[in-house]
Amino acid sequence: MSDQRHTNDVVVKLKHPWRWISAALLVLIGGAFVYSLVSSPNINHDIIFKYLFNGKVIDAAILTVVLTIVSMTIGTILAVIFAVMRLSANPILKAIAVLYVGFFRGTPLLLQIVFWGYLGIIYPTIQLGIPFTDVVWFSEKTSLVLTSITAGIIALSLNEGAYAAEIVRAGILSVDAGQTEAAKSLGMSSGYTLRRIVLPQAMRVIIPPMGNEFISMLKSTSLLQVVSVMELYARTSQISSQNLAQVELLVVAGFWYLVMTTVLSWPQSYLEKRYGRGFQPSGSGNRWFGLNRKVSA
Repeated sequence: MSDQRHTNDVVVKLKHPWRWISAALLVLIGGAFVYSLVSSPNINHDIIFKYLFNGKVIDAAILTVVLTIVSMTIGTILAVIFAVMRLSANPILKAIAVLYVGFFRGTPLLLQIVFWGYLGIIYPTIQLGIPFTDVVWFSEKTSLVLTSITAGIIALSLNEGAYAAEIVRAGILSVDAGQTEAAKSLGMSSGYTLRRIVLPQAMRVIIPPMGNEFISMLKSTSLLQVVSVMELYARTSQISSQNLAQVELLVVAGFWYLVMTTVLSWPQSYLEKRYGRGFQPSGSGNRWFGLNRKVSA
């Protein structure tokens, strides 16, 4: 009887009318807001379309992406180095990592950008040679070596390295210690174990927050306007100061930021799926919002 009753069970999908109602309300509110912007007589749409694909704006958007990728790459390398140092048994390396993370997380990014941008005030020239002697191999003005773009990349990279170091450290700690012990028992070196055993497994935990850091880095490049880097926001601000169309140029900048963040989020989704293989729960669909109910036929 129990087998017969189990055979006659029918899966009935639960209905959730409030989900559709709430979704319709959100779409309605969002649509009303977009319509209010489009139909507003206080916004000059001709200026928006004029500068939306303007050459200078496009170049600034490309520069923004380049700054983001370069700074994020350097920051990620620094993050791995300082995360390993933070987990090291060497107290000196651990102390250096703690001080680095604490300093760059404890001071505003804007302050760090300004410091690197005006480093020439403190050090007018950059010299390389033998200390305390007259032997100098290289000497140049700091303003020529440390350009505004270089200073911006240094500031963004060092700041990102401090935040990402904690993400990488959390990912490494998420890997079972037995994995490392097993690798050592097979004669693997610490560096090889980190590269081939620990980090590949830690990526499942590292990728999602690092993706958020990547998007945050893209928007943080707008702070480089204080050291005269003509990224997207600085360029649109410069144009708006000439034609006094502040709102219209903000719309242009916002459009391109949305495009860039959307495109750059695709690699994150791909990496999450790739490194998350083997950790997905059984069955398809959302565990919380795809619930079904069994009823007897």
